[in-house]
Amino acid sequence: MAGVDLENVSKTYDNKAMAVRDFNVHIGDREFVVLVGPSGCGKSTVLRMIAGLEEISQGTIRIDGRIVNEVAPKDRDIAMVFQNYALYPHMSVRENMAFGLKLRKYPKDVIEERVLHAAGILGINDYLDRKPKALSGGQRQRVALGRAIVRQPKVFLFDEPLSNLDANLRVQMRTEISRLHHRLQTTMIYVTHDQIEAMSMGDRIVVMKDGVVQQIDTPLTIYHHPVNRFVAGFIGSPTMNFIPGTLQGDGSAGFRQTGTSLALDITGPVAGRLKAASGKPVTLGIRPEHIFIHKPADVAAVSAFQAQVELVEPVGNEMFVYFSTGSAGQYVARIATDVPPGVGTSCTFLLDTAKLHFFDAQSEQAL
Repeated sequence: MAGVDLENVSKTYDNKAMAVRDFNVHIGDREFVVLVGPSGCGKSTVLRMIAGLEEISQGTIRIDGRIVNEVAPKDRDIAMVFQNYALYPHMSVRENMAFGLKLRKYPKDVIEERVLHAAGILGINDYLDRKPKALSGGQRQRVALGRAIVRQPKVFLFDEPLSNLDANLRVQMRTEISRLHHRLQTTMIYVTHDQIEAMSMGDRIVVMKDGVVQQIDTPLTIYHHPVNRFVAGFIGSPTMNFIPGTLQGDGSAGFRQTGTSLALDITGPVAGRLKAASGKPVTLGIRPEHIFIHKPADVAAVSAFQAQVELVEPVGNEMFVYFSTGSAGQYVARIATDVPPGVGTSCTFLLDTAKLHFFDAQSEQAL
């Protein structure tokens, strides 16, 4: 078990293409940290630099306080689980899990003890004599996890390990990995492009874009207090609604959407934070679950507006209602109701004014 520190780490290819820029993070001992972002943001490159599979262009990486910039991957005391399982097809499950320990010349009894222990944790004891081709995708991923567990490393690295699984198996396996973390109490660094995985698994999340860290914080803090428009839009499903407009008056009078007659009253603590931006173009952000048709009892204040219902998607105990306020764009509300509004009708929507987010139109930073 160990902490991991990355200080001013950058990665440049061919002296011109910068994949990661000035990456800084401290990952505590036994912490589960998730790197999340769109494809090409540099998250897997960061993981591979920690593993030693990519050389760093500048900066320092420490594992358990030791600088590992020049340390070979096999000597970093880490174990990595890949997206494609990387199992040897000619070996049994037992042989796949034991292979790394055999290379390190562990005694046979120690190898067998560790393999059986890992198999017990993952529930794959009955598959130890099977070949990978006789296993399902979820079972193969468990074998890949088992191969990492038997190493008993200081740090586990996961590079999008669930991407090849179907939806139900993804849910099951992310639960398994979270349980594994609580059981093993080992430092884990997990890479994914799936914000649901990030929100449900990580102690902290590192949100990345174009090789640059956007925000590092707990899942709920990132969800409720995003530092910029990118983080606000990337975390959450359906994504946050963004409405371009202008603050009017002294910052507490209201917000008017660009190109339409939509106007909202802004009251309470939010209004006080916006005084400095009065008269400036801003982007209002509101999550779909904070838009209502009927005011909930636990919501203190709402602001109402009329909009045209364009589409209704029932998804079980709730529905997504897509609406427009004119030519400025389409938005979505997440409504918990059994009576959907009629498509093509005009409907009164209510915004929870305590849940409004405002971003500078130029910098896109939260106000």
